[in-house]
Amino acid sequence: MSKRPFVTTEKRNRRSKNIDRLPTRDLVRLINSEDRLVAPAVGRESKALAAAVDRIVEQMRQGGRLFYVGAGTSGRLGVLDASECPPTFGTDPRLVQGIIAGGRRALVRSIEGAEDHPEEGAAAMDRKKVSPRDAVVGIAACGLTPYVRGALRRARQIGAATIFITCAPETADSAAAEIVINPVVGPEVVTGSTRMKAGTATKLVLNTLTTAAMIRLGKVYGNLMVDLKATNEKLRDRSIRIVMELTDLSRPAARRLLKKASGKVKPAIVMHFRKVDQIKAMTILDRCNQSLRQAIQEDI
Repeated sequence: MSKRPFVTTEKRNRRSKNIDRLPTRDLVRLINSEDRLVAPAVGRESKALAAAVDRIVEQMRQGGRLFYVGAGTSGRLGVLDASECPPTFGTDPRLVQGIIAGGRRALVRSIEGAEDHPEEGAAAMDRKKVSPRDAVVGIAACGLTPYVRGALRRARQIGAATIFITCAPETADSAAAEIVINPVVGPEVVTGSTRMKAGTATKLVLNTLTTAAMIRLGKVYGNLMVDLKATNEKLRDRSIRIVMELTDLSRPAARRLLKKASGKVKPAIVMHFRKVDQIKAMTILDRCNQSLRQAIQEDI
């Protein structure tokens, strides 16, 4: 007998049983009241989240990569989070990667049958040449997705760090993962529509994993994204404002400094405080494991 009817994400929400009969304003209020359950559920997983962040950082410091693996909404959220790391934190696109059942086509069109094959999840790990230095995060709202479970089993066999994200407490302990993150948000407003609360919880979890990991890796100074890649006008303006904020330089002076630093915020700030050229600034940053705080405070 299928386990799905007994999984929280597939159960019927008693509070929304008659949602189709509500006036629009009450309908919207009901959806919002259910959404308010998400953040506290993620907050209750802070211990597991912290453990996962530390494990990911440990792997990355060994030269490893982070892979998200999911199907449907879960897969799309993983790809989204991975794609936002290079512009935000200046990472190589290969450092954080999203893998979705069904491949790139599944990003824009539902290919639901692709999630039913555990061997395809395992094959994806082999195609990506996952190694013991890497971290693999499996994402499955219901916890049962065969593609994700197959990927995690293969990653575990290889010796990679493994993390599992699910919103179903009934399946949380059955996956082949070292760390389980299980925000329990309850049944969805529309039964089984895990793009709603479960999707929101997943987005919050992924935001936390990569943001906290990048902070630990020195890609943030205070709360400023000092490793951003200025690939458009908005980010170029933000780069100038960050340099102004940290150096007290005028806007024209900050712009000139950034130009000397090839548009890179971190070296520009080191150049300012240490009175060195870009090459020397990069050497100092490498010596300090890319920690800007250490680079501008260490004894010359």
